[in-house]
Amino acid sequence: QVQLLESGGGLVQPGGSLRLSCEIVGSISSYNAMGWYRQAPGKQRELVAMSFSTGPTNYGDGVQGRLIISRDNVLNTVYLQMNSLKPEDTAVYYCNARELNRGGADLWGQGTQVTVSS
Repeated sequence: QVQLLESGGGLVQPGGSLRLSCEIVGSISSYNAMGWYRQAPGKQRELVAMSFSTGPTNYGDGVQGRLIISRDNVLNTVYLQMNSLKPEDTAVYYCNARELNRGGADLWGQGTQVTVSS
């Protein structure tokens, strides 16, 4: 079965940077969206960034300009470059991959903790 393997989370000081990676192990449709959601304590899960195989990207509230999504279709991996991190970025970050063809799968990773604190 397809698995999503996240890496790159950890503890970082305010203003610092991290890069998250998510490798999709297995085969998914070439027509897809891959990206990231996050969930902070006491808050609902929210969109961070999404990358579509056709080229466009979209970002959630408050992250554009600091958090940048990219993908490598050869490595079948999606990245989230996180810069100028703030304490409010602290959350569990979940990789998501969706097949956009009719009846396609919606897949999730296990999550990786990002903590921004001095």
